[in-house]
Amino acid sequence: MSQYLRPAGDFETEIVIKNSRFITYVAHTPDNFSSDQFIDRIRQLHPGANHNCWARITAAPGDGRFWSCSDDGEPKGTAGRPMLTVLEHSGVGEITAVVTRYFGGVKLGTGGLVRAYGQAVNEALASMPTEPVVARDTITLLADFNQTGTIEHLISRFEITVADRQWGEQLKIEAEIDSERLNDLQQAIAPYGNELQLITDK
Repeated sequence: MSQYLRPAGDFETEIVIKNSRFITYVAHTPDNFSSDQFIDRIRQLHPGANHNCWARITAAPGDGRFWSCSDDGEPKGTAGRPMLTVLEHSGVGEITAVVTRYFGGVKLGTGGLVRAYGQAVNEALASMPTEPVVARDTITLLADFNQTGTIEHLISRFEITVADRQWGEQLKIEAEIDSERLNDLQQAIAPYGNELQLITDK
């Protein structure tokens, strides 16, 4: 997925189902560390809550390696999993959702819990502000000295973000490029052979 949405900031909604309060917090969390910090902050905000269940996708939405969730004491599979299912189908990445529940005295049953936690996240996503993210690839460019002008032109043409330049036997540039432009860059570099090379992690 070359482009996706992420939360434009922290956001909060609340629903009440059979006297139980379900308060949903969502935040932009580009990695597990920032997600863990956000979850801890919500727990500290609601120390008296019955549950602080969460689900997260801390990368692009299609990358299952970065999906995880927790029922936080609710019956297994009734909170974190339905929350994560909503996130999976939302097209939103770099997101953590925490649903804080205050029990209202009426048991919802397993089916009721699944619906309640899913609804809580759905309603938050429906009104949450988002911003687009273009996926980027890390690349290394190697150029003979007679091709330095060419490589600088390509950097400008393909809007490549340079992180580091090193001068040795060749010019070595560590950089990032929008994923959707990588194939075009590869085609532009191909005619130069060993004088101008592109290395990617793909």
